[in-house]
Amino acid sequence: MKYSGSTLSILSLILMALLITNCQNESKNDITIKQSIMMNKTDLQPPVAKKENKELEKHGDVRVDEYYWMKLSDEQKSADAPDDQTQNVLDYLNSENDYTQKMTAHLEGFQEKLFEEIKGRIKQTDMSVPYFKNGHYYYTSYVEGSEYPIYNRKQKSLDNPEQVILDVNELAKPYDYYAARGLSVSPNNEILAFGEDTLSRRQYKIRFKDLSTGAFWPDEIENTTGGIVWANDNKTVFYTRKDESLRAYKIFKHELGKPSSEDQEVYHEEDPTFSCYVYKTKSDKYIVIGSYATVSSEFRILNANYPQGQFKVFQPRERDLEYDISHYKDKWYIVTNADGATNFKIMECPELNTERKNWKDFLPYKENVFINSLEMFKDHMVINERVDGMTKVKVMPWANKSDAHYIEFGEDAYMAYSSTNPEFNSENVRVYFSSMTTPGTTYDYNMNTKTLDLKKQQEVLGDFNADNYASERILVKAKDGTNVPVSLVYKKGFKKDGSQPVLLYGYGSYGSSMDPYFSSVRLSLLDRGFGFAIAHIRGGQELGRTWYEDGKMLNKKNTFTDFIDCGQYLVNNNYTSSDNLFCMGGSAGGLLIGAVINMAPDLWKGGIAAVPFVDVVTTMLDETIPLTTGEYDEWGNPNNKDYYDYIKSYSPYDNVEAKEYPALLVTTGYHDSQVQYWEPAKWVARLRDRKTDNKPLLLHTEMKAGHGGKSGRFERYRETALEYAFLLDLAGRAEVDLKS
Repeated sequence: MKYSGSTLSILSLILMALLITNCQNESKNDITIKQSIMMNKTDLQPPVAKKENKELEKHGDVRVDEYYWMKLSDEQKSADAPDDQTQNVLDYLNSENDYTQKMTAHLEGFQEKLFEEIKGRIKQTDMSVPYFKNGHYYYTSYVEGSEYPIYNRKQKSLDNPEQVILDVNELAKPYDYYAARGLSVSPNNEILAFGEDTLSRRQYKIRFKDLSTGAFWPDEIENTTGGIVWANDNKTVFYTRKDESLRAYKIFKHELGKPSSEDQEVYHEEDPTFSCYVYKTKSDKYIVIGSYATVSSEFRILNANYPQGQFKVFQPRERDLEYDISHYKDKWYIVTNADGATNFKIMECPELNTERKNWKDFLPYKENVFINSLEMFKDHMVINERVDGMTKVKVMPWANKSDAHYIEFGEDAYMAYSSTNPEFNSENVRVYFSSMTTPGTTYDYNMNTKTLDLKKQQEVLGDFNADNYASERILVKAKDGTNVPVSLVYKKGFKKDGSQPVLLYGYGSYGSSMDPYFSSVRLSLLDRGFGFAIAHIRGGQELGRTWYEDGKMLNKKNTFTDFIDCGQYLVNNNYTSSDNLFCMGGSAGGLLIGAVINMAPDLWKGGIAAVPFVDVVTTMLDETIPLTTGEYDEWGNPNNKDYYDYIKSYSPYDNVEAKEYPALLVTTGYHDSQVQYWEPAKWVARLRDRKTDNKPLLLHTEMKAGHGGKSGRFERYRETALEYAFLLDLAGRAEVDLKS
């Protein structure tokens, strides 16, 4: 029997009332399963985006994009008065926001409760663990009610008076969005440089502050990556500028007190597939310019005592040669994939003879050990590794390499890495540790005595007890026989009978690994019966470089099928059911969600795609869009027909069909510089036009934010509260207002 939308709404309300009445006598600790009201709000009419067919031709193939008109230039978005096209886009985005608000009106009180719950677990007055650098202890603090950090220092001893070097709360007051990054103090400890972004486009203005007077220098440098590097003369700084596509492409040199218009260009990265950056070695002896692409890197070095000198190429770039460099005494130590070292090895070369012919093995290559990075100390080298998919921190004395050992943390599944370690002469290495059930923990590890000193563990306010939660690491056999790890956490008492909801999260791109980490935010799901799983799918580097290679370019579909196989495993093994399984990913992980709901729409009850990269073909053919040219070795260059055909075969926007889809919440930011807002906006419009079901499809656009959402330590969680309320409502575990 079929019912009209209004009849379904009435039946839904009656059912909800009966459920609430029947459950009034249940224990407060019991979870009442309710039917989702949002699933039955068919009386609300969604926005209908206008269609203006635009033919896009490549390789003789014509794609028709009926929503291409949604794409605006930066000039259109920033104009004082919107033109007709801009106004149409704004009207559409606002109508989608209004529709989302109406569809979730019954959840407004619950959203606010979730937000306050998430916020309530965060210690409002807090301080980071101080680190020592150049005669000062530096640390970050927060005060109750504040959204932004305060950066402080104390000279020589923690018992000495505190000096506030930057109060971001004060700087942020005039703006809807504010971010400060790249704080760097001059070698003489007198001047602070930092970058600020007031639009969320990741285009930072460099500013300078006199730490003795508190006054800001008149020097300001626009359109940078936000960081600077001090030469040892305390007046010369090096920084990176961005081009019109937001690619970091030039390094400049600025002298304090002079206008930025007189800054000298010291390097231009002319290859559009490369980006560049600048940093200083831990030894403080060299300024280094790095150029990088997906499969190649190159460095230039300059003695920091002579900023007027010329940079020298360390080793010219070669395709498929990747390397990174660290300076120690009279040598360079190189992490590289040279000589077929797929998972990287460590080599060394003389300080003044850096060409590849002078590189020699320092530690032998081990195929099952993936080398991430190095940390140099006076008496030790610290190596961040991955072994069998797990992060490890190895400590090796310079005096005796055979005495190398791993730091033991007492857990089997975790993430750990060396943290902030600016001091070269220290016998302690600061490390960060976390697991699915253990809050983020900072230790100082004494490399001589081999002892851990707990400095701080993230304090989770409220009734949190780690013993109430359990985690698992399982292996899922993918369709090609590959074992894919999955990390899973839930509250003890979780029933593996298919009745409880599970949120499966994934990313799987750029070699970025999703390690098993703790999240106090996630507790709002776990405490309401959700399980949370991370699928360590191909495209990341959890299991080494080959794991990445097998999930990119013409192997990209492995990322999607791995995720689907992980979801199917959870269903087949009664962790959940397809009526209780949800999926989530952001950015390139949003592409993942778009692909898997096209490929296996019946597997998921619902999904969340945050700032999703879903219009892959069109974006990768547009070299004016940020990140495009530098990512040909990630996705493939669709100017080549083989890559065009392959990308088109999985691009979510190009594969929307007339069929039923799971419920979906899509989020984006109007000022997003990484994934432009029009990709998710067009995708939602096409989904709504073609899908054959009445399940919720919601688009939420932050009109004053970009890729990372709102700024501030609390406000960003309002979107999280929306996402969680959406999931919990679909799972029948939300506290709803029946009057809405």
